[in-house]
Amino acid sequence: MSLTQESGDADAALPDSQKDHPLWRHAPASLRPYVQLARLDRPVGWWLLLLPCWESSAMASAALRQGPNFWHLTLFFIGAVVMRGAGSTYNDYVDREIDAKVERTRNRPLASGRVSPRAALWFIVVQCLVGLFVLLSFNGYTIALSFLSLLIVAVYPFAKRFTSWPQAILGFAFAYGALLGWTAIAGALAAPALLLYASCILWTIGFDTIYALQDVRDDAIAGVRSTARLFGAQVKRAVGGLYAGSVLCAALAAHMIGGGLFSYLGVAAYAAHLAWQISLTREDAAPGAALMLFRSNRDAGLLLFAGFFTQSLLNLL
Repeated sequence: MSLTQESGDADAALPDSQKDHPLWRHAPASLRPYVQLARLDRPVGWWLLLLPCWESSAMASAALRQGPNFWHLTLFFIGAVVMRGAGSTYNDYVDREIDAKVERTRNRPLASGRVSPRAALWFIVVQCLVGLFVLLSFNGYTIALSFLSLLIVAVYPFAKRFTSWPQAILGFAFAYGALLGWTAIAGALAAPALLLYASCILWTIGFDTIYALQDVRDDAIAGVRSTARLFGAQVKRAVGGLYAGSVLCAALAAHMIGGGLFSYLGVAAYAAHLAWQISLTREDAAPGAALMLFRSNRDAGLLLFAGFFTQSLLNLL
């Protein structure tokens, strides 16, 4: 079986990739399409999947008066990278015909024919096996809970065909780590984890709406729905409302674990970063500006994580 097909340019970097990323620059030409399928040249994606896991793990450690669990944080890092890759490959497999009609995505490996559908399916299997190995390192409750997320992941690529809220489906999937990080430490769900999950869902809808601003014109032509199209001229106000809800839920989660100076400082820094994003969000944002704001959410999530992480470090003193 030939993994790459002849059509297309295997060295073509995609518009929203980091063209100077080491994995892209040093990967052999035959593997570059797989770097693109797994989004390894666009690391912000796995960061945004990872951060709810890290935030929740650190929050649980702070709540239970423990130091941070560095082994769990490492496992979540590996899991986020491979499962982001598997999910992205699956999404591209489902959307390969739509992607061919959108300027930003028409050169993706499956849409351009550089990777065959069969090879993509095998690539998904390999990544999922690595993810399963990571998952089996956690407790039984976390393992069972994580399998429920597969239903959400399976639905997401089709959501844009029947709802103007595909970003909400993505939110339920990407934020799921906010439940797993907590249960991996505590062994069961509790209200702070549910509040953090709600916070991360609202955050994801907000930042993915900003991301979707890049494709509003092409999406309208292709018949693809999104919150960016739905909100239209009210996008700044809508994203502002989503981000405000995210901050409120995060603050309530911090309060329910007993607060702490650094937990609240993390929430405050997170709120300030989101407020900055809102100030620059507008319906007619240039694609480059929308992409910059979207990518900046890695830093927003790290600020919230840093607060809970530092609070948990104090338990070691």
